[in-house]
Amino acid sequence: MARKYATADRVGIDELQDFVRPRHHIVLTTFRAYGSLQTSPVTGGVDDQGRIVIASYPQRAKAANLRRTPRASVTVLSEEFNGPYVQVDGDAEVIGLPDAVEPLVDYFRAVAGEHPDWDEYRQAMVDQGKCLIRITPVRWGPVATGGFPPA
Repeated sequence: MARKYATADRVGIDELQDFVRPRHHIVLTTFRAYGSLQTSPVTGGVDDQGRIVIASYPQRAKAANLRRTPRASVTVLSEEFNGPYVQVDGDAEVIGLPDAVEPLVDYFRAVAGEHPDWDEYRQAMVDQGKCLIRITPVRWGPVATGGFPPA
C-alpha cells in the first residue's frame, strides 16, 4: 500500500480564497462568555470581498458569542474527510435584519448559485429571522492534508 504523505502548503490571501470558495463544509469556533470554545458545523462561502460568510439565527450561541467577542476561527474542510483543509482566524461581525437581506442573497450565491425566485428567498430570510456572520481573514494556517510525515 502506497503511503500518503502529509502536506502543509503556505498560501497567500488570493490562494486562500480560491481554496475556500468551492468548499462549504466549515467548523466555526467562537468564544463563550467564560472563555471556553464553542464549535458549530456550518455551511459557508466566500463573498465578493473575500470574507467567509455563514447564515445563522441571531439567538444561536455562535451569533451571541460573536456579538460579545467578534473573533472567530473556522476550519474549512474538503468534501472527503481526509482531503485538504485550512484553518482561518479573523474578525467577525453579525449582521441582523433588515441589513442582512442583501448579504444573505450574496451568501446564497456563494454557496448554491442562483435562486429561481429571489423575492421569495428574501421573504423567507425575513420570515425565518436570519442573520449573516461575516469573517474577515486575518491569519490562516497552511492548506494541509493528513498522512505520514515526510521521510
